[in-house]
Amino acid sequence: MCDCCNNKRPVRVRFAPSPTGYLHVGGARTAIYNYFFAKAMGGVFYLRIEDTDRKRYNETALHDLMRDLKWLGLQWDEGPGCEKDCGPYFQSERLHIYNEQIKKLLDSGDAYYCFCTEERLQEVRAEQEKAGVSVTGYDRHCRNIPREEAEARIAAGEKAVIRFKVPETGVTEFDDMIRGHISYQNELLDDLVLIKRDGYPTYHFASVCDDHLMGTSHVLRGDEWISSTPKHELLYKAFGWEPPVWCHLPVILDKNGGKLSKRKGAASVGDFRDLGYLPETLVNYLALLGWNPGDDREVMTIKEMIDCFTLERINPKPASFDEKKLQWMNGQHIHMCDDAMLLGIMKEGLAAKGFDLSAEPEARLLEIVKQLKPRAHFVQDLAEMSTYFFKAPETYDEKGAKKHFGVGSKELCQQVRDMLASIEDFKTPVIEKEFYALAERIGHKVGELVGAPRLAVSGVTAGPGLWELFELLGKEETLRRIDVALPLMG
Repeated sequence: MCDCCNNKRPVRVRFAPSPTGYLHVGGARTAIYNYFFAKAMGGVFYLRIEDTDRKRYNETALHDLMRDLKWLGLQWDEGPGCEKDCGPYFQSERLHIYNEQIKKLLDSGDAYYCFCTEERLQEVRAEQEKAGVSVTGYDRHCRNIPREEAEARIAAGEKAVIRFKVPETGVTEFDDMIRGHISYQNELLDDLVLIKRDGYPTYHFASVCDDHLMGTSHVLRGDEWISSTPKHELLYKAFGWEPPVWCHLPVILDKNGGKLSKRKGAASVGDFRDLGYLPETLVNYLALLGWNPGDDREVMTIKEMIDCFTLERINPKPASFDEKKLQWMNGQHIHMCDDAMLLGIMKEGLAAKGFDLSAEPEARLLEIVKQLKPRAHFVQDLAEMSTYFFKAPETYDEKGAKKHFGVGSKELCQQVRDMLASIEDFKTPVIEKEFYALAERIGHKVGELVGAPRLAVSGVTAGPGLWELFELLGKEETLRRIDVALPLMG
């Protein structure tokens, strides 16, 4: 147990996922807010793995979860791989702690053994539903079994869970930093299970014990846990512990107001990484789903968001996930990215397509990235859009060919080709100057001269500036590609 659990303890917040599946974007946003808050307050962000559900525990999910957090840039200060005094950080390694704590509740009379089978509990539930009673749940059948009798039955081999003895009357109240004052009638609360038959704690018991013993000052979690909070408050009271500050975050919905799920499209951090989103984009976008910086900024760095992050600016209303807005933001972040970093991504993508760039000058490659990145929505777009810089097109965009290779295009393109051939200093400013001079000389607008040459050299109708494209291809290659396409023009 660490010594950071006094009333004046510094900010210590945690992300405590269960390794049973992928890291959902809702969970990622919870991690982001905890990380931002810790950094903004000069506190500690720690990672705790809640792996007490042994039936659903997934080793691959655990690996992917930590990989995705690191990819997002949410490196924990304490946790797996950087253990400190508050460990262990896997709940499955803290069973001795839960055993010590449950004895305290049994001794104080705040917990009891329950021998009811699952079959009996189902029967009770069915009878309650049939009778239409307003409050359903466990009927407290074992609540008053003397402890000595219960322990004798267990010694004889009978299986039991341990339940919390919730007060049958009164009100449990708590303040939520985002939602204000909340109260629950105790008579509506179930005698929740604290220790399961397999000896492992439930989420409720383990999280309360761990949050106290690991010094958690604020609990930032999804709003689906609001209804569990009065039970947690009662557990804190039974132990005589001070509860943390509660902050229940707004739910993230899809554009139609439904729940985000893989069935409806991308929903996990891994999905968006594979689609070509930058981690900076995903962090930026998720942070703004329920929080605002206090002004109209949208595209922000992690540091900029941390510098103005406060819990008071979190809105309790549900947030809507707009993938089009996310895509736009990804383009903005790509534009802000370091060219050398993007070059590495472009090289990987081109290598996967079979391109060997070992002989390419680094300066040329960086200039290609510089020209393409304003047009990229996803990082893999760079490789997709850059292929014609290294290989002449073998086909031409069908719609583009109908538009730009039609009647009269051959004569105009030939004049462009002859003009380009006459240029000695084949650089962007000179090429641009000569294009305008040619347009004026033959009585055409510059826009009427660029469509066929662009399609001829790239195979597509859109891309970086045409003068820059010609310079990057070089005079000889530009002329050669135009010569190949000229016979196809009308």
